[in-house]
Amino acid sequence: MARVRTTMPVLFFFVVFFVIGSVSGILNPVDFLALQDVRKSLADFPGSTFFSTWDFTSDPCGFSGVFCVEDRVVALTLGDPAAGSPGLIGRLSSSIGKMSALTELSLVPGRVMGSIPSSIVMLSELRFLALSRNFFTGIIPPSISALRKLRTLDISFNQISGVIPPSFPSSITNLILAHNRIEGKLPYWSLSTATSLLRLDLKHNHLSGEIGPLPATLQYLSVSFNNFSGSMDRFVNQLSSLHYLDLSSNKFSGVIPSYVFSFPLTSLQLQRNKFTGMVRPLPSTPMSIHTVDLSYNRLFGSISPAFATVKNLYLNNNKFGGKVPGSFVEKLVENGMQVLYLQHNFLTGIRMSPMAAIPMSTELCLQYNCMIPPVQTPCPKKSGKTKTRPTTQCTAWRTTGGAGSDDDGGDD
Repeated sequence: MARVRTTMPVLFFFVVFFVIGSVSGILNPVDFLALQDVRKSLADFPGSTFFSTWDFTSDPCGFSGVFCVEDRVVALTLGDPAAGSPGLIGRLSSSIGKMSALTELSLVPGRVMGSIPSSIVMLSELRFLALSRNFFTGIIPPSISALRKLRTLDISFNQISGVIPPSFPSSITNLILAHNRIEGKLPYWSLSTATSLLRLDLKHNHLSGEIGPLPATLQYLSVSFNNFSGSMDRFVNQLSSLHYLDLSSNKFSGVIPSYVFSFPLTSLQLQRNKFTGMVRPLPSTPMSIHTVDLSYNRLFGSISPAFATVKNLYLNNNKFGGKVPGSFVEKLVENGMQVLYLQHNFLTGIRMSPMAAIPMSTELCLQYNCMIPPVQTPCPKKSGKTKTRPTTQCTAWRTTGGAGSDDDGGDD
């Protein structure tokens, strides 16, 4: 009997290894056991059938969301991307870090919670990591920089807290951390070395401080709904490849640089900040931006005719004065402008006939200026019901030129 006891562990290991090898074909035993741990830690949320194919008496390379090359798992998509909700529930097993050949790991929107396993940093071949729209908490693993081949990191729409790690892989091209609870300052000294970075999305967090130099390769930058401050000229001046820029709902101040309007932007969102001064796009470069929103700032002076080429223009709730450029009226009648919001400024006139035919699809609001709107068009409810600004305010604006007026242009 003693001899039997000493040989049983060896026999048991042999049987387990034989069974794994037989049911999984050529799948590496480490990957097989890791997949089992993943299955134990996650479950289908009611209504989901993703794990219905995960029968470990068959070849795991045939499971939904499992992709193999030879004997290794190289890509893992947990959940059915086509199903959307309800997704999966549970926690992501730390055994995920044992699948060392993984190049892609994604988790569809669901109810997966807990922290992001620190073992993920052991996946040296990982290029794509997307865990968005779940309930992850905790911090971003500080050693994320060890993933030297990582190109996309998307952990948006979770409950991640803490600070942004001091460094990221230089290979990163898409960094999406939006809609979390991340705080502190932006480690631009690290991001500036990510010379392939194309997309940086940090909106809806608790980040603060000034933003420093960023990679000139950026094409998409969104930091809206944070507490950033300082001048945008400090970091935007080298970003001439930008197609999308959103700095809205922060505390940025100073002037809006003229050169930014010559970037190949489709959307420029600068609303709800503390920008001041005159806005003067470069006259030598035609503006091709589809949407420009400068509303709820402290901008003053006359409105540049260069904005007539913009499809959706929001200049409301500022301190602009003078007459509305005639080119705006032409574009409105021709349906070349779809949105023109000029309410809550100090504008003194617009050359528009009361009989002008404004297309039904066009949104035009002129109320609460130093003039009587020549046409009555529907305005947003938050614009209020008062059509014209009080004479005393208009007189004060003319005295100071707008720069020294105490009135902020309307409601917030």
